[in-house]
Amino acid sequence: MDFDDRAELDTSQVEDVGSGGGSGGLLIGGGLVGVIALVAAVVLGVDVDDAKNLLDRFLDGREGNSQVSSTSDLSKECKTGADADQSEKCRVVGVVNSLQAYWGSEISGYRKAKTTLFSSRVKTACGLADSSVGPFYCPADRHVYLDLSFFDDLRTKLGAKGGPFAQAYVIAHEYGHHVQNLLGTLARARNDRGATSDSVRVELQADCYAGVWAKNAVDTGFFAEPFTEADIKEALDAAAAVGDDRIQERSAGWVNPDEFTHGTSAQRMKWFMQGYRSGDPHRCDTFSGSI
Repeated sequence: MDFDDRAELDTSQVEDVGSGGGSGGLLIGGGLVGVIALVAAVVLGVDVDDAKNLLDRFLDGREGNSQVSSTSDLSKECKTGADADQSEKCRVVGVVNSLQAYWGSEISGYRKAKTTLFSSRVKTACGLADSSVGPFYCPADRHVYLDLSFFDDLRTKLGAKGGPFAQAYVIAHEYGHHVQNLLGTLARARNDRGATSDSVRVELQADCYAGVWAKNAVDTGFFAEPFTEADIKEALDAAAAVGDDRIQERSAGWVNPDEFTHGTSAQRMKWFMQGYRSGDPHRCDTFSGSI
């Protein structure tokens, strides 16, 4: 993944904050809390919803002890595509800029979503979020939230190879949720579980949208050339690592399709490639027919 050195980065689309607290809402796209709840349900014999509620109360209880660090001024270090090739935070800025340029040209009335980089925990309109949630999108404030330590977890805990385009895929997936929010898809979908549930269909569509962006990204002016086969393999490897079946097998030792919320590794790779090969968001209808 090679940025165009001359591309001008817009750091107003990304903010780098410390830790915080909050209350309310629904997080979209975070996978690890669901895994934690599933493990709690299996090991402790409690309902998955009860396990999630316990985890939420635990996170809320830590709000008073959180330490807020100073906000970093990304505008001082992230000016051009050359900076994005050298710095992880600047790379996030470049990817976000490209994503919003693409979706802004594709969707009439597109409204930009800011990405918030945080450490440990963060206040959102959807509640107090811990890093264990993983990257997520909050529909209530239209922000994508990302603790960069997740990319280390992606390799060390989830078994992905990682790499710059694996990171880009993760961010593009979350912006897929923003697109769904603008189009009303999230509002129509039920928050349920299971192999054919709305939750799985929402996540697979976000994977497909990520692939669509990848196909069209070079046209946004932020990249020097189209993504390579090696780049796409990084994305597919990351998609496979966060499949429900792979995560359940690693965490619990077995697979329970009734608890799927994001789709299997094979499904996540399939729908990313559906978007990438077609380059057309209209080919990302995961709500009609089989998935």
